[in-house]
Order: sequence, then C-alpha cells, then structure tokens
Amino acid sequence: MLVYCDTSALYAVGNRDDEAHEAAAEAWEALIGGDRHRLVSTNYVVVETLSLAQKRQGLAAVRVLRDALEQTVEVTFVDETLHNAAVEDCLRTRRRGVSLVDCVGFAFMRRHGIHHAFAFDRHFTEYGFKPFVKPK
Repeated sequence: MLVYCDTSALYAVGNRDDEAHEAAAEAWEALIGGDRHRLVSTNYVVVETLSLAQKRQGLAAVRVLRDALEQTVEVTFVDETLHNAAVEDCLRTRRRGVSLVDCVGFAFMRRHGIHHAFAFDRHFTEYGFKPFVKPK
C-alpha cells in the first residue's frame, strides 16, 4: 500500500517532545516493518520537515532525520505542473490554514492514486484522505 508521509508525522517521529511522538513512533514502526507499505513524499515536505527540525532541535537532528528519510521514504521532486496545480488549489479553497506544502501533497496524492497519509494534520482527512493508523 502506498502511504504519503507528511511533515506533521515525520517530525513527530523524530521529536520525543512532540505531543504526537508516541503515536507517530508506533505507526512508523508498523510502516517500516515488513514490505507491505511503500512510503512516498515530496521534496517540499522534506524541506519543511528539515527546516522545522533545524529551527527547533538543531543540525544534529537534521542529520538524523535526513538519514532516516533517505533510507525509508521515496521522495519525488515537485514538477512545474504539480506546483502550479497546487497553487491554484490553494488559492481556490481560500483557506488560510492550509499551506502550499499541504496542497502539493493533496495534488500529489490525487495524481498517484494514494488514499492513505501518515499525517497528524487534520486537513488530510478534511480533503478526503485516510490517516494511516497502526494496525492492531
């Protein structure tokens, strides 16, 4: 199953002080354990996640996070068409709280037929995507 990874979850995995850390770490173990899931994201999420880690935790955290992402998440670089579609979606929705990075994620997920997101950002469910939940 393809699972889109968002900053809200990736950052929570690597930050023990994040309120979602425990849930994120459990879900992360389920995602990377075995070969049932293929984790994907965009370079926009990588930039956002590493910038957040650098600001809040420092460069050592950036290195750890970068290495973990390189080993587990397939990152696609956003092309001009996807970027432009996301900007238009962002402007059309007129929702101040939905970021361009999120709109790129939604467009990417639609383009690739991805239904599940490893995300704690409520906008993913509001836009019709299913949150990845650790299997019981």
